[in-house]
This record gives sequence, structure tokens and C-alpha cells, in this order.
Amino acid sequence: MFNLHYNLLFFNLKKLLMIFNRTYRYGSSISPEDIKHRLVGKHVTIHNLDFEVFEKGQLLRVIPHAEHERALKTLPITHIEFKNRGGKTQVVIRSKMRKIDSGGPSLVIIFCAFMLAAAFILLYSSNEKQITYTLLSISLLILVVFWTRMQTGYFDYIRKIRNYVKTQALN
Repeated sequence: MFNLHYNLLFFNLKKLLMIFNRTYRYGSSISPEDIKHRLVGKHVTIHNLDFEVFEKGQLLRVIPHAEHERALKTLPITHIEFKNRGGKTQVVIRSKMRKIDSGGPSLVIIFCAFMLAAAFILLYSSNEKQITYTLLSISLLILVVFWTRMQTGYFDYIRKIRNYVKTQALN
């Protein structure tokens, strides 16, 4: 019984983290081998952090080098996949959060979800409007600050990696 609850909770946490995944698709007339040749082994620096492109099987991976980084950062891992589409190449760029970084953002979202749920339960079950509005305000404020920080950090890394791949491989 415990295993079933654990599996359901783990599955829901994975679904929750999917809001941080991004997928982009682009078409190109350049062959997959030429695109790989342009990208493999290259480094891109974003916010003073080095990202390296390397080949793993049929995919290219863009991995951050954060071994010596002291600051807490949420970083993406990007996979670049190539599909032949009738003489053209479809480039699929998928970014997801590193597993080591996923704990903090998931805790913030779960905490805010519980606060929102508590606020709505209090709203309909008691006459304590002040506590309800306070919980609602705090939860929304935390979410806004969190999402703004994610936009200037994690999602900015994704945008800049995507733009780098577009300029290097598709032009």
C-alpha cells in the first residue's frame, strides 16, 4: 500500500516539474551531419557559466560546467535531436531541469499550492477573511517572485542556448 502511494506521489512530482520543460522545433535545409559538425565540441558562455555541446548517440547534449560554481543556480540540460523530413532537417531542442536542481523549485510550488488550498478552504469554511486573504496574498507573492527569478535565471539560460543553436546551426 505504501509503495502505491509513493509511486503516485513520485509520478505527480514528475508531472509538476514538467512546467519547467521546454521544446522547440525548427526546420533547416542543412543536413544533420553538417549541423552536428558545426556544434559538437563548441562552448557557449551564458552569465559567466560555460556550457559544452557534445554528441551522445544520435543526440547532441548541451551540458553546463558548474563543478566549481559556489552559487545556487537552477540549470538546464538541453538535448538536440535531428529528424529527416523529406530533404529537410527538423531540429528539435528539448530543455529540462537537472535532477539535482529540481528539489528547490518543486518545494516552492508545493508549498504555494498548499497555501492556496488552505486559503480557499478557510474562505469557504470560516469567517476569518483576514487570515484567508493573508495566506492568499503571501502565496501569490511567493509565486510571482519565484517565477520572476526563474525567468531571469533558468529560462534565460534556455532562451540563450536556443538562440545559440539557431544562429550556429540553422543559418
